[in-house]
Amino acid sequence: MILVNTDYISGKELKMLGLVKGSTIQSKNVGKDITQSFKTLVGGELKAYNDMMNEARALATKRMIVEAEQLDADAIVNIRYATSAIMQGAAEVIAYGTAVKFVQ
Repeated sequence: MILVNTDYISGKELKMLGLVKGSTIQSKNVGKDITQSFKTLVGGELKAYNDMMNEARALATKRMIVEAEQLDADAIVNIRYATSAIMQGAAEVIAYGTAVKFVQ
C-alpha cells in the first residue's frame, strides 16, 4: 500500500475509490498523568504524551489502511491527520485520505 499526502502519484493514473479513515481515542494511565502534570511545572517535552500520540497516529493509520484494503485499493492519496481532546489526558486521532486504484 502506497501512502502519500499529495493528490497524485508520479507516473500513475488513478481511479478514485472513495474516502477512507481510521481513528482511535487514547489515554495514559493516572500515574503517567500525574508525572506529566509535574513536568508542566518545569517545562520540557511531555514524553509520555508524545509516545501516546505517536501510538495513536500509528493505530489510526493502520485502521485507515485496513479500510482501503477492503476496497482493494493500491494506494491512499491526500492523507491528513486531525486530533481533538476528548477529556484531560485523552485525545482522538483520525487519519483520512482517498483510496485509489491504479489504472493499467
